[in-house]
Amino acid sequence: MKNKEQKIDQIVLETLSFEHLFSVALESGQPFAAWKMPFENTQSIVVSLQKEALKVSADLEELPNGFLAHPFQAKDKQAYLIPADIYYTTEMDHIDFSNSYDLSIKERVEHEIHSFDPDQPLKRWKGNMLKEHFPPTSKEHFTSIVAESVEAMQNEEFTKVVLSRTKEAKLKEDFSPFEFFQKLSESYPAAFVSICYIPNVGLWLGASPETLISVDEHGIFKTVALAGTQASNGISPKEASWKSKEIEEQALVSRYIINCFKKIRLREFEEIGPRTVAAAHLLHLCTEFKVDTKTTNFPQLGTVMLDLLHPTSAVCGMPKEIATDFILRNEQYNRSIYSGYIGPIGLENRHHLFVNLRCLQLFNDHALLYAGAGITADSDPEKEWNETEIKMDTMLKHLNS
Repeated sequence: MKNKEQKIDQIVLETLSFEHLFSVALESGQPFAAWKMPFENTQSIVVSLQKEALKVSADLEELPNGFLAHPFQAKDKQAYLIPADIYYTTEMDHIDFSNSYDLSIKERVEHEIHSFDPDQPLKRWKGNMLKEHFPPTSKEHFTSIVAESVEAMQNEEFTKVVLSRTKEAKLKEDFSPFEFFQKLSESYPAAFVSICYIPNVGLWLGASPETLISVDEHGIFKTVALAGTQASNGISPKEASWKSKEIEEQALVSRYIINCFKKIRLREFEEIGPRTVAAAHLLHLCTEFKVDTKTTNFPQLGTVMLDLLHPTSAVCGMPKEIATDFILRNEQYNRSIYSGYIGPIGLENRHHLFVNLRCLQLFNDHALLYAGAGITADSDPEKEWNETEIKMDTMLKHLNS
């Protein structure tokens, strides 16, 4: 059986390219994810040979290798896992197949790989898209709930809340998810660029600037506090100046992370920043935190911090419970995996999960864009609306170019 498997791999490789496997995965309707890590050129893809994505608890030390996607809010606290039944990167000379899959699906996908014609346009993927979604957010609604939240903070009901909105954008008739993925990869080398398809959740693309947690092959844990936003307008990070509103917003996120370390009695961490970083055409304030899990004898730190951090105050607010309740009562739509977290786990002996920001969801003939803004007692509703417009431009300007 092993020799037969190796022979299948070699036959596939005679015609295989990243685009080839990407296209087959997209057309097949199987759960899949493809991505490019920040500051790396390698592109990776996993395809599930199960009928659905798996629902799992986010226990990084116990889960099989694959791609994890967790919603902003999940009552059962479970994430979607796309297992790496097929795993391939542009650096590999072979395809990795797992030992656990649905054999009939494997045979069908292999047939599609062999029979795929790269000269024919993709047609079936649109039929896999979700058919309906909540109406896009009106400016009147968004600015009114920002004003309501400002009043609540001035009355000291909570300290910060992150309010989000959606916006529709038409797709051109020959829109290609692969070409869009490539445009994002080329345009945003510092971002985590990804596409993932989960049945009943949809097809999502994005270029996230924010690591939630990572644990590398040496056991180094990292997380970041990323908050405060301004358009770069041609200035470098070193030239940026920040107002007190953005500085306080970023400090709140940093304090929240440090408080999480205190909860688990972790004192040995390195804090770097805050400093200004560039993400696409935007600038943010960023503080990085590092922990050596081997020196601290804390191998499960990634899982523990994941549970403590999500949702972070950068996508939710503070105090977390009160801010979350305000969001759920007032936004009037389901964020799904927007402002949740996504990323590969276990592959190459590392975990890297990102907050799912600067993203959109694809439908048959249009995209639904998502963006949010951190609201404090000093916020101006009109300016916060404009901030979400600027953030949506990360996706919008490449959508139909």
